[in-house]
Amino acid sequence: MDTAHDIREFLATRRAKITPQQAGLPAFGRGNRRVPGLRREEVAMLAGVSIDYYARLERGQLAGASEEVLDAVCRALQLDEAERAHLHDLAAAQRRRPSRRAARRAKDAVPASLRRVLDSMSGSPAFIRNGRLDILAVNPLGRALYAPLFTSPGRPVNIARFQFLDPTSRDFFPDWTLSVNTTVSLLRTEAGRAPGDTALTGLIGELVTRSEEFRAAWAQHNVRLHHTGRKSFRHPAIGEITLDFDAMALPASPGLTLTAYSAEPGTPEHDALCLLASWTATGQEPAADHDEGSIRP
Repeated sequence: MDTAHDIREFLATRRAKITPQQAGLPAFGRGNRRVPGLRREEVAMLAGVSIDYYARLERGQLAGASEEVLDAVCRALQLDEAERAHLHDLAAAQRRRPSRRAARRAKDAVPASLRRVLDSMSGSPAFIRNGRLDILAVNPLGRALYAPLFTSPGRPVNIARFQFLDPTSRDFFPDWTLSVNTTVSLLRTEAGRAPGDTALTGLIGELVTRSEEFRAAWAQHNVRLHHTGRKSFRHPAIGEITLDFDAMALPASPGLTLTAYSAEPGTPEHDALCLLASWTATGQEPAADHDEGSIRP
């Protein structure tokens, strides 16, 4: 991946999203604007730097920019937390040459203690992934919830590859567009953090080549933090279900994230999870009313 190119595109796409009105700039001359969003000179003024200096930044030359200048650009472009972190990651990546260790990346080994923690979470589907969205370890209920991914060819199981290259993903994820946009944003975020990850570069190259939808989403340069929320599935055994999720970085295993799903007790979703857990324990698939797309407890 070309860090300078990513910087150029990221800053240009963020600048295009901010209107003069949102930036608090005067309204005059707006009818003759030839660019969407703010002009470079307007961003420079808002950030308190010269036009020439900001133009250099937007050409991809962030290596010499101070933290204060980067923060000023973030404020001028009204970047959110994930976008701010991404811009700083891109600048840091440009300041250093990728090390041999970063380029090769370890095999993302999951410690035995974490595997025991996963297995102990009998009531919550859970898995551990890396920044490329490879599922490296999963508990039995998590494997049951994500069953279509594990029947899809290719190892390691990769969420992005399944979503974009396996046609069954469009049925498994009812909110497919929202789901894949989140996935691309997570991969773009990881690309800023780890530009020397050759496995990540290979995955992105594969998806860009084979999926028009991925190419379009990747070109938007969106990033996000993914800590908590709700996610919907259309499971082949229990029908449609929406669960809460929490994603927790594992400081003792840098680059790995534990994701766990849950449902509030007494809800149909909780009953469905209990049914799925029972199926997992007995190996027998529970009945489900697929025509209605609803959970049958």
